[in-house]
Amino acid sequence: MIDKRIGKRVKQARERLGITQEDLAEKTGLTTNYISTVERGMSFPRCEKLIILLNGLETSADSIFCDVLEHSGEVKASELSKKIADLPPEAQKRILQMVELMIQQEKDNMK
Repeated sequence: MIDKRIGKRVKQARERLGITQEDLAEKTGLTTNYISTVERGMSFPRCEKLIILLNGLETSADSIFCDVLEHSGEVKASELSKKIADLPPEAQKRILQMVELMIQQEKDNMK
């Protein structure tokens, strides 16, 4: 299950760069087949290959592991911030007001 979530993030990072598996293989020296197995969650890269892959994807480990680590709130907050920034100003305002309200409710519940 974890490998599939990580594989999905690897694929998303590659697609964000606008490159194919073949392009990534050429860029990293890894095989297209290997990249495919990682993206499908059928294989998990060992440390050395993981570093090569992350560098080739021009991304951080946090962005790849954010779905499986318990302490990855900063990455998710950053992703949400980017998504909100792409919205029209009125939509941004409504969403931020809702988030602020939810934060206040959580703080009140903690008392």
